[in-house]
Amino acid sequence: MAREASAGARDRSPAPGPPSAPPGARRLAAGGWRLAASGAGIMARGPAGAAAVLGPLLWGCALALQGGMLYPRESPSRERKELDGLWSFRADFSDNRRQGFEQQWYRTPLRESGPTLDMPVPSSFNDVGQDGRLRSFVGWVWYEREVTLPQRWTQDLGTRVVLRIGSAHYYAIVWVNGVHVAEHEGGHLPFEADVSKLVQSGPLSSCRITIAINNTLTPHTLPPGTILYQKDTSKYPKGYFVQNTHFDFFNYAGLHRPVLLYTTPTIYIDDITITTGMDQNTGLVNYKVFVQGSEHFQLEVRLLDEEGKVVAQGTGDQGQLQVPSAYLWWPYLMHEHPAYLYSLEVRLTAQTEAGPVSDFYALPVGIRTVAVTENQFLINGKPFYFHGVNKHEDADIRGKGFDWPLLVKDFNLLRWLGANSFRTSHYPYAEEVMQLCDRYGIVVIDESPGVGIVLTQSYSNVSLQHHLEVMEELVRRDKNHPAVVMWSVANEPASYLKPAGYYFKTLIAHTKDLDPSRPVTFVTNSNYEADLGAPYVDVICVNSYYSWYHDYGHMEVIQLQLATQFEKWYRTYQKPIIQSEYGAETIAGFHQDPPLMFSEEYQKGLLEQYHLVLDQKRKEYVVGELIWNFADFMTDQSPQRAMGNKKGIFTRQRQPKGAAFLLRERYWKLANETRYHGSAVKSQCVGNSPFTF
Repeated sequence: MAREASAGARDRSPAPGPPSAPPGARRLAAGGWRLAASGAGIMARGPAGAAAVLGPLLWGCALALQGGMLYPRESPSRERKELDGLWSFRADFSDNRRQGFEQQWYRTPLRESGPTLDMPVPSSFNDVGQDGRLRSFVGWVWYEREVTLPQRWTQDLGTRVVLRIGSAHYYAIVWVNGVHVAEHEGGHLPFEADVSKLVQSGPLSSCRITIAINNTLTPHTLPPGTILYQKDTSKYPKGYFVQNTHFDFFNYAGLHRPVLLYTTPTIYIDDITITTGMDQNTGLVNYKVFVQGSEHFQLEVRLLDEEGKVVAQGTGDQGQLQVPSAYLWWPYLMHEHPAYLYSLEVRLTAQTEAGPVSDFYALPVGIRTVAVTENQFLINGKPFYFHGVNKHEDADIRGKGFDWPLLVKDFNLLRWLGANSFRTSHYPYAEEVMQLCDRYGIVVIDESPGVGIVLTQSYSNVSLQHHLEVMEELVRRDKNHPAVVMWSVANEPASYLKPAGYYFKTLIAHTKDLDPSRPVTFVTNSNYEADLGAPYVDVICVNSYYSWYHDYGHMEVIQLQLATQFEKWYRTYQKPIIQSEYGAETIAGFHQDPPLMFSEEYQKGLLEQYHLVLDQKRKEYVVGELIWNFADFMTDQSPQRAMGNKKGIFTRQRQPKGAAFLLRERYWKLANETRYHGSAVKSQCVGNSPFTF
């Protein structure tokens, strides 16, 4: 939840709590939730032809979310200045972690407070330094950057200057030139502050940005955690504590994604909401544009094809564009022309006392529909089968921060593998990741950071309110991505606990109300009879690890247990099912025949047993399979984890294990079975582009 401060708040020095209670406890009340009447599925439970009316039906509902978070794009009216690079950094190692606030480190350059380190942004501070204390540090850390600004930004009062932070894990407080400008609770999602008045308040050509970040997790954060204080002074130093979590990945922290400044005019396009549909061969693009700064303006809207030709146009802040013989956005490998993207161009003009004002923003648009029946997942009215991965993006790369070369490498591996989808386990991925999914046709189940919700206190009203806010931020950011076909509100919660029923009914209903155009799920590992949240999802997503976490080494029981799992879930709920996680830990280079656990042969053998059952059930009601995991990733230290989780089919260095070749053969076979037009897909790259059939 972001809170922007006025430029006049010149002495903002909150009294942050101890490491177990960051200032998120001061969360604002959020009234006026627009909850749907029930948690029942909003997708079509009828013929595929129902997709034809989907766009107009949703138009009246899907635009309730106010307040924009458009990705900063350069245009004739907008500029951006990247702030990636080296920042000054200091961790607050004081016993109460409050020295930075007590001494007001934000008031003067950070170097004046004591020794600082060079810290690359984006990155995780845990993986960069050689100080072992930083690896497991819990509490406040401080970042600072001096920024030189273009002269026009500081002198033109018709220019609005915005500071945008792509992700700060977990709680962040931001100052500019010592003035508090924003706070935000939650990692993984962006937040902004209008800093125009501060950078235009005098003859300054630079500004000092200070960001304090607290990575403490509590039962009410997302993800949750607890602080364990060790009070036995015969074993632990006085005041010793550690952060406990209930999820299986390392709690990396810092400024993980890009930080930048960008400009808009003072009357500007604040947000755009798009929903799409089809009426026979005509594509429907419903749009609504939100403008800030004035109520008096004109809007021109044009839709351009990939060749730059105008195919539809309109005026005003909302309307419907109709595209005869429209090209659809198809998933990778499902169609010979996948991932077709139009460009929606919005041009604003207004007249002020100082003269004319104009703004321009272009948004990629994919025309596609999504629907769910009791045994199918439909994209553009055709059955879609998820054959993909779980990625754990941040646990893979946070030490390096957001990394374009590694990101493109991952997409090349996905395409090589024949994967058509992934889940953003277990948090929203970077905006640039979603853009590549749109571009390449990789279907996304977009998941919130709701992982590790296993304590009763994590189902409190405080926790629920924060979770609702996080879903608002996630939908606001990703609502226009055609690659996103389903929201996941949580992973492996203790959904058998009594409060879980109301919690997930409310959370799912709220998410549907924010975006009625997509189904909503959460990923469960609970018993089908005890799961109190399952009645409210549109698709059942089940994690199971037969012959790994129990029946160790006995792969002969997998087929019976997996078939029983599917049959019981479907008989109870009559909803399509995705095997959202399955796999086995494998250390690259370990070989054993007959297969033993942790060998590459065991991982392959376990997957083959799963595939035998999946091939039976996908003919009935199973609509997807997502391997755990795409690549090995780091976790907390424990006797069960040898330098992290090794369930990847690729190593952390992106080298394939034997199971990667097994999955590649399977996924290309599945692609050829489910392809709708043209000849069979070839599992190789041709031409200059790795993304060409």
